[in-house]
Amino acid sequence: MKKEFVVIGLGRFGGSICRELMELGADVLAIDKDEDLVNEYSNIVTHAVVGDSVDESVLKSLGIRNFDHVIVAIGNDIQASILTTLILKEIGVKKVTAKALNDYHAKVLTKIGADQVVHPERDMGKRLAHNLVSSNVLDYLELSDEYSLVELSASNKIDGYAIIDLNIRVSYGLNIVAIKRENGVVVSPQATEVIRKGDILIVIGSNNDINRFERKWIHE
Repeated sequence: MKKEFVVIGLGRFGGSICRELMELGADVLAIDKDEDLVNEYSNIVTHAVVGDSVDESVLKSLGIRNFDHVIVAIGNDIQASILTTLILKEIGVKKVTAKALNDYHAKVLTKIGADQVVHPERDMGKRLAHNLVSSNVLDYLELSDEYSLVELSASNKIDGYAIIDLNIRVSYGLNIVAIKRENGVVVSPQATEVIRKGDILIVIGSNNDINRFERKWIHE
């Protein structure tokens, strides 16, 4: 069966989620107070309706609690975001993901029961900053406040070294979970795997340890 999602708020973030979910074959109900936005997405999503998400009767009438997952993608109205999330959990929605505008907003969303809180602007800012600082940092995914997963492009410094030579686990507390190459991907590479310039190392560990490893072996 297709998974069924609700996206509340059709700004850039919510609209992007709608498009991707549809591309992935899901059913999507999109909700927004702005009739023009709803009309824009009516031919993109499964269903699009005009509605005020802080009105409990509106959400109940749409059968929201029967959907697999609701994404609260409301833009700059923090009060509406919080009230919507609270109502969704009170009426029994199984999983709610909410967009936070700042850390305070995120704390409140978590307190009132949001199952997942995302910071799209903050996270994108961090990823861009890492990419700007080093051309060898291809991607950056924050797993928590302290841990991340990064894609690092192997430089001349590291060319020809086996993983065991770098002593990554002992010296840096990091794990190379995969290596991408032109001819494929090496998952969970052996300690004897030799790294070549241009390899893409997928590394997981604490942010401090990743930074130390980057300075020593990645930055040129």
